[in-house]
Amino acid sequence: MIRDLMTRAGLVLAAALSATVAFAAPAAAHGADAPDGTDYRTEVSTLTPGLPGVRVRAIEAGARLELTNTGDRSVEILGYSGEPYLRVGPDGVYENTRSPATYLNRTIAGDTRLPAEADPAAAPDWRRIDDSTTARWHDQRVLWRESAPPPQVRAAPDREHRVRDWTVPLRADGTAGEIRGTLDWVPPPDAYVWWVAVTLGLLAVGALGLLPAGSRPGARALAGLGGLLMVGGVAAVVFTVGRELDAGAQGVGGVLAGLLGGQVWGLLTGLGAIAAGVYALARRPAADFAVALAGACLALFAGVANAAVFARAVAPVPWPATPARILVALVLVAGAGATAAGALRLHATSRPPRPAPSPTPEAPALP
Repeated sequence: MIRDLMTRAGLVLAAALSATVAFAAPAAAHGADAPDGTDYRTEVSTLTPGLPGVRVRAIEAGARLELTNTGDRSVEILGYSGEPYLRVGPDGVYENTRSPATYLNRTIAGDTRLPAEADPAAAPDWRRIDDSTTARWHDQRVLWRESAPPPQVRAAPDREHRVRDWTVPLRADGTAGEIRGTLDWVPPPDAYVWWVAVTLGLLAVGALGLLPAGSRPGARALAGLGGLLMVGGVAAVVFTVGRELDAGAQGVGGVLAGLLGGQVWGLLTGLGAIAAGVYALARRPAADFAVALAGACLALFAGVANAAVFARAVAPVPWPATPARILVALVLVAGAGATAAGALRLHATSRPPRPAPSPTPEAPALP
C-alpha cells in the first residue's frame, strides 16, 4: 500500500516538473527573463514635462520600465540613437521595426542580433504590438549591465551607493521630454541567517512526525501540520500574486492571466497546500500522504524556486524585501517540514506490529 502511494507521488512530481518546463515558454509574454532578485534598485524620479494621463514606473525588480498613457495624445519613447522606438497612445502600443532598440530590448542582456532592416536613421516603420495603453520594456540606460559591480561598490560593498542618475528621452506632439530616475546599489542580506532559520524551523515541524500516529498527541500533530500547511499555502499565493503585480499585472483579470502564464505552479502548489491542510484537519484517510506530497510540491515549486530573495537586496514584489523573505521562509518551513513529518508518520504506520511475547511456561509444582 505504502509502496503504491510513493510510486504515485513520484509520478505526480515527474509530471509537475515536465509541466513546469512546458509552461516556461508562455511566460515570455510578460517578462521571462525577469530576475528573481537583484542588488540594484531602479527608481523613477520624475517625468518632464508632466503629461496628463501618463504614468511611468519601474517593474520586475527594476528589469523593465512601464509607461501607461490614458491621455488623448500619443507619446513616443526614443531609442539609443534618438530614433523613435515605441509609441503609446489611445490606439495602442506600436514599435518601430527600424529602431535597434526594438531588438536590443527584447532581453535584459541586450544581446539580440540586429536584423538588416534595423537603421536608426531610416524613417519609422510602425508595427502594432498591443491594443492596450501600456508599454513595458527593458531599457539598457536604467540597468547595470556589467558582470562586475561598479568601482565604488567593490571598494565598500557593505554600504549603499548611487551608481548613476539616468534619463530616457521621449516626445509628445513634437515636444521633447524625458523620464528621469536613479540606479542604486543596495548591500545584499546575509543569506546564511535565513537558511539557518529555515533549517531550524523545518526540523521542528518535522519532529511532529515522531509522535505516534494513533495517539492523542499524534492526532494533534496531524492537525498542527494541517494548519501549518495552510499558512505556507497562503504565503505562497501571496508571494506569487505579488510577483505578478510587480510584473505590471493590473486588475483581477491581469493577475489571473499572468498567474496562469508564468507563475502557475507557485499558485497551484499554494492552493494545493491549503487543500491538503484542510484535508488533514478533517483527519481524512491517507491524510499523512496528502500532507507529505503537498508539502514537497510547496517546498519545491514555491519555496526553492523563490529562495533567491534570501541573498538579494531587491525582491521581485511591490513591497519591501524583508516581508518577501519571511513569506518564502514560511513556505519552505511549512513545505519541507510537512514532508518530513508526513514521511515519518507513513513509515511508522507501514511497519508491521511487533509480535506479542510468548508466555513463559510455568514451572511444574514440586511434590
